[in-house]
Amino acid sequence: MKQLVSRTSKAIIGGLIVSAALAGCAVGPDYVAPKTEMAPFHNTDAVASRQTTLAAPKLDSWWTGFNDPMLEKVVQRALDQNLSLQAAIARVSQARAAAQAAGAQLLPTVDAGASATALHQSVQSPLGTLASAFPNYSRDQKEYVVGATASWEIDLAGGLRRAHAAARAEEQAAEAAQLGTRITVAADAADAYLQIRGLQARVAVTQDQIDTDARLLELVKARKKAGAADEREVAQAEALLRQARASMPALRVGLEAQLNRLDVLMGAQPGTYAAELATNAAIIPDIPAIGTGDQPVDVLRRRPDIIAAERHLAASNEQIGVAISDYYPKISLSGALGFDSITTNHLFSAKSFQPVGTGALQWRLFDFGKVDAEVKQARGAYAEALAQYKEAALKATEDVEDAFVTLSQTELRTQELQQEVAALTRARDLSEKAYRAGSITLTDVLDADRLLLVSRDDLDATRADAARAAVRTFRALGGGWNAPEQLAQKD
Repeated sequence: MKQLVSRTSKAIIGGLIVSAALAGCAVGPDYVAPKTEMAPFHNTDAVASRQTTLAAPKLDSWWTGFNDPMLEKVVQRALDQNLSLQAAIARVSQARAAAQAAGAQLLPTVDAGASATALHQSVQSPLGTLASAFPNYSRDQKEYVVGATASWEIDLAGGLRRAHAAARAEEQAAEAAQLGTRITVAADAADAYLQIRGLQARVAVTQDQIDTDARLLELVKARKKAGAADEREVAQAEALLRQARASMPALRVGLEAQLNRLDVLMGAQPGTYAAELATNAAIIPDIPAIGTGDQPVDVLRRRPDIIAAERHLAASNEQIGVAISDYYPKISLSGALGFDSITTNHLFSAKSFQPVGTGALQWRLFDFGKVDAEVKQARGAYAEALAQYKEAALKATEDVEDAFVTLSQTELRTQELQQEVAALTRARDLSEKAYRAGSITLTDVLDADRLLLVSRDDLDATRADAARAAVRTFRALGGGWNAPEQLAQKD
């Protein structure tokens, strides 16, 4: 029995060695990552010349550069609790399992099994009719089988290896997409937070204006009582007060919407963190400096959406090889080592030992062009993925250019509005003094008051927009994850 086992084992091992030698090549094109040549960013100087008191933060944790502890807390809470990010992590697990399953296809499959069969033979069946003619025939039969079976498809043309490589590339694309979701969550949380601070500041300005207009109305009423003003001036002052009050509901609606948006981003029911964000409500954080030394190629290497597009392209390339491999024969080996006996007493004896070895060859000779169509489809998918990668690269540079000019121009507008508010504040104060002295009419005071309200509201909205533009810039540059661990460098 030992000699038989030895001969069988040697035959199987020899077959595996020969098969491995045959499977040394893989059909289909070898993947070469595309090279994208781009000119330097043309809006870099606009951002580099910005004047700011805050240093440029690390790109992987850019939200810490605003020097706002609440902003840091909000972003970190979103990264820890956001449900879209958790779903992206789950998709990575799925892709990783799919890659593992594709890799397992390259290895033999071994199964162990045992069975026991009891049969009461029919004497009317063909076998029973013949067997019952023999003396001492027993209709009761038993069979016991114990053993292990192994099967292996020889990857002769490399189709299985190409499929495994494609699955690995898709796994890396899923990892990049998860990092892209992380960047989006951090940026969206910061954007919602900054909008909240901007709206809170605008609410405070409007309330301050309401208080000012209420005092002005009382002044006009006092002047009317003294005979220095008429009913028309009282109506004008009251209308201005009503106008300021009328702007408040829209601001509160917008504020509530952003508070609810931020709660959902942090994986919480709307209303959970509203009270917490009421502290320091009117403070819009300052904007840090932003490094401008990156070239377009640096941004493409860092941005997860570009990495994901490149990995999808690699997977599409491997699928071409998978399709081409169907032109070639498929060879499979299978074998079994076990025992087969009608009694348990001799089940594990040499006489019951039953090895089986099988080799199979399958080669598609005629299929009405099915393989041709599959190869064309795979090549078309690759061409599509290549175009999508190139487009993603162009859009990435577009994002950066737009973010640079939006940030620089919004900050420039903020500076002009600050000067405008200062001038209108002086004009409004002087108008009220002149009105008290009776040298100008109430209309002049109302006009100055109205212009100041609009300008102050515009200033706070623009300051919030500038901070949001900075967030957009960090996002466009691919900030929000540890760039040295780039997925594109994985095997």
